[in-house]
Amino acid sequence: MSGLLRSLRRNRLRRRPFPPEWLGYLERHVSFFQGLAPEPRQRFLELLKLFAWEKEFIGAGGFTITDEVRVVVSATAVRLVLYLDFSYYDRLREVIVYPDAFRIPDRTGVVLGEAKNWGSVILSWRSVLAGLRDPHDGHSTATHEFAHVLDREDGAFDGTPELRRYSHYAAWASVMGEHFHKLREGRRLERQVLDDYGGVNEAEFFAVATESFFEKPQQMKEKTPDLYEELKRFYGWDPALGR
Repeated sequence: MSGLLRSLRRNRLRRRPFPPEWLGYLERHVSFFQGLAPEPRQRFLELLKLFAWEKEFIGAGGFTITDEVRVVVSATAVRLVLYLDFSYYDRLREVIVYPDAFRIPDRTGVVLGEAKNWGSVILSWRSVLAGLRDPHDGHSTATHEFAHVLDREDGAFDGTPELRRYSHYAAWASVMGEHFHKLREGRRLERQVLDDYGGVNEAEFFAVATESFFEKPQQMKEKTPDLYEELKRFYGWDPALGR
């Protein structure tokens, strides 16, 4: 879709009223929504409309997509771009949702989520809810996979999304690289903040760090403050302060 057509379509979606029943889904499942101040809350709701209505949601494994599913999954995606730009999701076309863990051809075992290279995110609904149920455990499958989408927007899953300014890249590479290697070495501070899975590669490190940034912000701020500051500068959030 061209930029002009996308912009016109999004303007039409913005003008559509927010369905009042959607607030009930947010209040029931999305605890971080309750902590938003009035101004970011309004922006959050506007972006949620765009994501929920623009992206195609597909049920798999016998799962049925309902408005509740659409809203809750969209909320986890929108959280990441609330202070960024919605264009980070331009390449994302569809969200496929299974009822539970699922299998992917040519891979052993089951998975809870995956971001594909060609514009798809696959999620387990059970895992999405589990990630929201305990908002401080550092684990959120949906947050993890949508972080991969942000990473991929500049062309590659490499752990470095398109940053706000060119001047930010040097510090990003230094800080992220340092903590990635320390996590791979099993350093104590990094393991207290980050899941070991972040040591697989740089892309997984960014996704795991994003989970912890939003779910364990105070721990990250205290134990790996430079990592916290880099993520805060990128996302525009200070979740340790609730804003």
